[in-house]
Amino acid sequence: MGKGLILAAALLALSGCQSAYYSAMEQVGVHKREILVDRVDAARDAQEDAQVQFKDALQQFRSVVNFDGGELDNLYERLQDEYDDSAEAAENLAGRIDKVEGVAEALFEEWEEELTQYKNQRLRSQSSKQLGETRRRYKGLIRAMRQAEKRMQPVLSTLNDNVLYLKHNLNARAVGALKGELRSVQQQVDLLIRDMEKSIRESDRFIENFKPA
Repeated sequence: MGKGLILAAALLALSGCQSAYYSAMEQVGVHKREILVDRVDAARDAQEDAQVQFKDALQQFRSVVNFDGGELDNLYERLQDEYDDSAEAAENLAGRIDKVEGVAEALFEEWEEELTQYKNQRLRSQSSKQLGETRRRYKGLIRAMRQAEKRMQPVLSTLNDNVLYLKHNLNARAVGALKGELRSVQQQVDLLIRDMEKSIRESDRFIENFKPA
């Protein structure tokens, strides 16, 4: 079997698993809109956790460049740990956003199909309008989430470069070289935090607007 067919089969299986999951949840009274709200809430929490983690990584980087004697090995190990935790936080957030997208697509597809079942054109029109407004809010939300996710990668790359450099040159000269990197790391983290704050606000707004009246 070619790679393309294998990928297609895997995607079909995944889609089938998700459909079965949504069906099972609906049987116990939990519908897609509720799952979407829960997943947006979980993604928001993941962003808040990532904010804290990247701030901790920045603080540890500052500790390295402010090194003034002692065990440099220990500082390196702590910086490596902070990088690993940051990479894990980024991966967790990406997964949470993927889950938001998955249920949102399923919800909107179902909503579109159910519009055709209306006999009352006034109600159908109102529901169609509500669908359009929900999609518009969702697009703003997922755009903000993906932008925040995208901001994490340059930070991780920069942190990884500096961790590797320190690992290969555990001496005061290496620390001196890293001092010139602090401003860049600070700027990248500041941009990340800014975009995460925007995404968190979008998440809160979406959840509030999507709750039943």
